[in-house]
Amino acid sequence: MTGQHDSLSPNGGNMRKSRRLVGQPLLYALTCFASLGVFLFGYDQGVMSGIITGPQFQAYFKQPNRNQIGTMVAILEVGAFITSIASGRVADIIGRRRTLFTGACIFVVGGAIQTFTTGFEVMVLGRIVSGFGVGLLSTIVPIYQSEISPAEHRGKLACIEFTGNIFGYASSVWIDYFASFLEGDWSWRLPLFMQCVIGGILAAGSLLLPESPRWLIDHDFLDEGRKVISDLHGVDLDDVKVTAEFDEIKDMVEKDRLVGDRSYLAMWRQYRQRVLIAMSSQAFAQLNGINVISYYAPMVFEQAGWIGREAILMTGINGVIYVLSTIPTWYLVDVWGRRAILMSGAAVMAVALTATGWFMYVDQIYTPNAVVVCVIVFNAAFGFSWGPIPWLYPPEIMPLAFRAKGVSMSTATNWLFNWIVGQVTPTLQEVIEWRLYPMHAFFCCCSFILVYFLYPETMGIPLEEMDVVFGEERPTNDDDDSETSSLVRGRHRTYDSPAGSRRSSPAPNQTWLGSIFGRRKTGDAYQAVPSEGDHA
Repeated sequence: MTGQHDSLSPNGGNMRKSRRLVGQPLLYALTCFASLGVFLFGYDQGVMSGIITGPQFQAYFKQPNRNQIGTMVAILEVGAFITSIASGRVADIIGRRRTLFTGACIFVVGGAIQTFTTGFEVMVLGRIVSGFGVGLLSTIVPIYQSEISPAEHRGKLACIEFTGNIFGYASSVWIDYFASFLEGDWSWRLPLFMQCVIGGILAAGSLLLPESPRWLIDHDFLDEGRKVISDLHGVDLDDVKVTAEFDEIKDMVEKDRLVGDRSYLAMWRQYRQRVLIAMSSQAFAQLNGINVISYYAPMVFEQAGWIGREAILMTGINGVIYVLSTIPTWYLVDVWGRRAILMSGAAVMAVALTATGWFMYVDQIYTPNAVVVCVIVFNAAFGFSWGPIPWLYPPEIMPLAFRAKGVSMSTATNWLFNWIVGQVTPTLQEVIEWRLYPMHAFFCCCSFILVYFLYPETMGIPLEEMDVVFGEERPTNDDDDSETSSLVRGRHRTYDSPAGSRRSSPAPNQTWLGSIFGRRKTGDAYQAVPSEGDHA
C-alpha cells in the first residue's frame, strides 16, 4: 500500500536520498515556507486598507459608500468561514500537503478575479473566492506546524509562522504605498495582482513539502511516514530514534482508531470545554480590535488628521513595527507561557485603545501624532500576544483524533468574527466615532478575565498529555510520547529498553511574569512522565 503514496514525496521512493535539508534546518525551512500560507491571508487583509482610500480606486468604483467598502473588505471572511468549517474533514481525507496546495490554487484564482475586476460585483466575487483559499490555508498551516514540531520548540515555531502573517500584512501596505504613485487603475490593480504571484509560489513549493508523518501513518503509508521522521530527525532510517518515534506514532494511531465516531458532534460531546476555549481564543483575537486597525488603518489615521498618501505611509510604518513586535514572542512563549503573554497583551491593548478614543475625543493639535503612537503600541501588543497565541493554542489543546476538526472550528470562529468586525467597522466609525475604541478596550478586559479563570497553561507539555492538563484521566501507558515531541530534539530521552523508550521532559516552570498574572489553573497539576534516569 505504501507504494501508492509515492506522489506525496518529491522524488517518490527516493525522497530520503534527494532531500538536502534534514534535522533542525529542515524543520525551520518547512516552518518558513509554510508561513507563506499565513503570509497570503495577512497580505489579503492588509492590501485593501491602502487601496480603498486611493483616488483612482474611488473614481473607478464611483465613490463607494461605507457599506460598499465594508462589503468589499469583509466578504473575504464569508468565503474563509465556509471553507474553514469543511477544511478539517478535507485535511483528514486528502492530507495536509494537498490541502495546502488546493488552498493556494484557489487563492490565485480569487486574486486574478480581483485584479481584472470590471466593477463592484466582480470585486466581491474575487474577494469571496480568495476567502475560500484563505479558509483552507489558515486552518491547515497551524495543523501542519503542530504535527511536525517538537514540544519544546512548538511555541517558537508557531510564533515564527505568525510573523509570516504580519509580514504579509506589512508588505501589502508598503506595496499599496509605492503603487499609489502610479497613474491610472494599476495603482490599485498591481497590489491585487501580487496575490497571484505569491499564491503561485506557495502552490508550486507545496508540491515539494513532506506530508505530516502523523497523517501518513494514520493512513497506512508507513514507509513514507518513516522517511519523513528520518528527515526531521536528520538520521538514517534504521536509527533507534526513528524506530522509537515511528512505533510511538503508530501506537497512538491505533488508539485513536478505537475512538470510533470522529464526527463534529462526537467532538462536541466529548471535548466541549476544549472546543469552547479554542473558539473563544479566536473570537477575542478579533473582538479585541485588531481589524479596526488592519483593515481600516488609513481611515483611522485620516480620522485622526493624516490625509491621503500620508495615511498610507503611517500605516506602513506601523506595519514594520507590527512585524518587529512578533519576534520577542519567539523566545518568550516557551519561557513565560501562553497565559502570561495573553493577559499582558490584553492589558496593554486595553490602555492603548482607550487612549486612542480619548485623543480623538479631545481633538487637539497633538491628536494625529498621539493616535499614531497609540495605534503602534496597540499593534505591538497584539503582535506580541493575541496575534500568535490563538493560532498556537487550539492545535495544542485538541486531542489527536479531533485535532483537524477542532482547529477548523476555531478558525471558522476567527473568520466569523473577522467578518462581523470588518463589516460593521466603517459604519461604527461614522456613527459612534471615537467611542468605537473604548468599546474594543472593554473586550480586551473581558479576554483578560477569561484567560485568567479558564485557560490552562500548555507550555512544554506534549500533545498527548493534554488530558492531564484538563483534569482528565492520564493515559494508562506511561511510555506514550507525543507523536512529535522528540523530533529533532536529541535530548531528554533515553533508548535503553527493547520494549520501547521513555521520555524525561522538564515540567514547565512558573516564571516571575506567570506569578504576577495568576496561577496555571488545571495545568498546575501536570507532571511530566519521569524517566528511569530520574530515579537513579
